[in-house]
Amino acid sequence: MNEIICPSCKTAFKVDEAGFAAIVKQVRDQQFQEELQNRLQLAENEKESAVKLAEANLRNQLQGDLTKKDLELSSIKASKEAEITQIKALLDNAELQKQLSLKEAVQNIERERDTLINDVKTKELEKQNLESSLKQQFSTELQAVKDIVNYQEGEIARIKDMKLKLSTKMVGETLEQHCENEFNKLRATAFQNAYFEKDNNASSGSKGDFIYKEHDEHGNEIISIMFEMKNESDATATKKRNEDFFKELDKDRTEKKCEYAVLVSLLEAESDYYNTGIVDVSHRFPKMYVVRPQFFIPIITLLRNASMNSMQYKAELSLIKNQNIDITNFEDNITKFKDGFAKNYDLASRQFKTAIDEIDKTMDHLQKTKDALLASVNNLRLANNKAEDLTIKKLTNGNPTMKAKFDELKG
Repeated sequence: MNEIICPSCKTAFKVDEAGFAAIVKQVRDQQFQEELQNRLQLAENEKESAVKLAEANLRNQLQGDLTKKDLELSSIKASKEAEITQIKALLDNAELQKQLSLKEAVQNIERERDTLINDVKTKELEKQNLESSLKQQFSTELQAVKDIVNYQEGEIARIKDMKLKLSTKMVGETLEQHCENEFNKLRATAFQNAYFEKDNNASSGSKGDFIYKEHDEHGNEIISIMFEMKNESDATATKKRNEDFFKELDKDRTEKKCEYAVLVSLLEAESDYYNTGIVDVSHRFPKMYVVRPQFFIPIITLLRNASMNSMQYKAELSLIKNQNIDITNFEDNITKFKDGFAKNYDLASRQFKTAIDEIDKTMDHLQKTKDALLASVNNLRLANNKAEDLTIKKLTNGNPTMKAKFDELKG
């Protein structure tokens, strides 16, 4: 038996061990419940404080990160906007420069075109004046030729007895000597720049009788003639014809690089074909003529004048050809300018497209950054929801001891 004093009435009473154990158990259970209740309340308060502190820290951190990201986004956006503004300014400047360059190029081309048109008009006028002058000169020379022909027509009547007269005049001299003497009479006055000598070069196996050449003051050859003289007295018992010597004469002309070939002949004295004057046999061999001795000087004069006129025409053709070359070069320069301008424009377009692509890539990168930040905010929202959903029951899930204590509290 144990004696117990009531703390209220101070009355002593005795209880057995079973009663004493029940009282002690009652006291202990009450203290445990109070202690457990205090501990649970304290844990709940600490949990709420920790959750609030974590929420505050997380919000502050997220707010700081968001502020930092906003600043970075603002900086990047401002930088990219500045770059875009700069690129637009460069593009506008390039476009302006392109327009100015194009306008200037068009103006230059128009000026050159007007100059070329004026030059063409001037050349056309000069050509017309030259044609008029050449026509006048041709008319004058034609009249001179007619005078020569008229003069020679007076000689045709004496062709039949020419052999007798010539044989009287040319006693002791050959036809070659006669022609050389006739030429030397006029060499000092009419043929000052002419070369007229015997052909002594027989390296090719044959040679002509005389070579006539004349050059202008610049050394350009005006005319060259290979002469062959054939006298009736040179013939054998078999009579020769003029055409028997055409092939050999053409060969000599070609080998000695002469432009014309002239056969001065007394052969076929009775032939009206050769007695009518200067006979052109170019249908047999190119640039070949047959003349009687009295036409020796006229054939030189006619061929010489024709060659001089030909040189004038050649000079005019060369001038016109050079003008055409200048026009062709001008067109080539315009084509080259167009090609170069198109190439530069293509390069500028490609650079412009590259800049636009880079801007698009930057905007895409910014969009991805924005999406990542929005995803971070979403994850923070989910974390906050999880924290708010945290309860004592979920914390004690899987803990038998704590679950038993709570079950006792529920009982």
